[in-house]
Amino acid sequence: MSFPCSHRGGEPTRPRAGQTLRALKALRALGRLLVLDLRVLGLLILGLVTLLTGCARQAPSDREVWAEVDGKPIYHDQVDKYYHTRMAPGSDPGSEEQALSLKLNILNELISKQILLAHASHSQITVSEAEVDTKIAQLESPYSKQEFQKKLGEQGLDRSDLEQQVRESLIVEKLINKEISARLTVSDGEIAGYYERNRGSFNVSETQYHLAQIEVTPAADPQARNLKNDYAGSPAAAQRKIEKVYARLRAGADFALVAQEYSEDAKTASGGGDMGFIPASALESNPQLKRAVGSLKVGEVSPVIQTREGFHIVKLLGREDPARHPLSDPQIQSAIRRTLTSEKEELLKAAYIEDLRNRAKVVNYLAQKIVAGKTLNLARQGRNQTGREWQVAWGKWQAKKSSRLATKFRLSSTERAEHLRDLSVEALEVRKRARRARGRVTPVAGA
Repeated sequence: MSFPCSHRGGEPTRPRAGQTLRALKALRALGRLLVLDLRVLGLLILGLVTLLTGCARQAPSDREVWAEVDGKPIYHDQVDKYYHTRMAPGSDPGSEEQALSLKLNILNELISKQILLAHASHSQITVSEAEVDTKIAQLESPYSKQEFQKKLGEQGLDRSDLEQQVRESLIVEKLINKEISARLTVSDGEIAGYYERNRGSFNVSETQYHLAQIEVTPAADPQARNLKNDYAGSPAAAQRKIEKVYARLRAGADFALVAQEYSEDAKTASGGGDMGFIPASALESNPQLKRAVGSLKVGEVSPVIQTREGFHIVKLLGREDPARHPLSDPQIQSAIRRTLTSEKEELLKAAYIEDLRNRAKVVNYLAQKIVAGKTLNLARQGRNQTGREWQVAWGKWQAKKSSRLATKFRLSSTERAEHLRDLSVEALEVRKRARRARGRVTPVAGA
């Protein structure tokens, strides 16, 4: 086979005109085919990218975003899951406003937790699987395996949910200990100053009882917290629960641990039920409680006491007769040190979380909707509106209000603008705070 440019006998052969024309036509056809293939390939790639992008955008659309922390969403269903763990099975959630108020509180807790977890990640704070397993074992210890699984099911949780919640709480606890608790100090001068400011409280003029209690209430308290997330919610359930708790105490269970796990007193549950020292005169208004406390020896536990607030079990931790306690008493110094440490820790923890929150970009869409719903009466008409739609609705409301003012009072455009500037000050302030949280403050007309 010979080619147009092949050599024969050492001399190049000239190609004929017909051969050259056919070669050019073949090259043009090949070029068109390559261009067509590239176009088809480009369309295929573009279609694939569009499909993937569409899927990526469509995937989260089924979940309503209630807040964002540095661009990371917190969803409606996440808040609902925590909400159901706070509500006892069969308990009355109250009015829609009460339920929404509790959900707003839970959302703020989740916002703070997400900020703390992000900071803990930056600080390389982690927990091991062994730590998580140990904590879960502590939570499981009062129950059989079947009872524990039932308890999780009642709260809408599975094992993976529990592990995630425990892991996050341990990480936050480590962060707080590292950043706050480990750095707290109380000087001897601070102890002496506290003693001088509260000298009267160290002069015991009447008998005082150091009490701890476990309280179970027949009505759900949104502020109540315990380790088991166990709340009665009805009179019958409250009586069954207090009897079960009392049986555990009689079997030798630790009072402080049982109080942390089951008590529904928002003020004392986290501290093992410790109520501090109660003067005898403060018990006069409750004769039943006074008789129960008066009959106890230090370390003993009362039977179940029923009051208007619910059911109580009380333990006498200590008793002080009238006396004067000097600052030189080591017990007094230790008590003051604990008090000052606790006060500092609470203050610094609140400030620490607030400082981290100020540095984060937080948008609370639920709060925006609630405020707009009160002002615009749109709370029940547009629960799934985006933040942008609410801003549009706000503008429409302002225009409508301005028009009504002009019609009713026959105001000029200048007077109308001035009057409109005074309307809904609270809503305008909320709007400005929301913009500051997003890090893009813009002037608000009339603000």
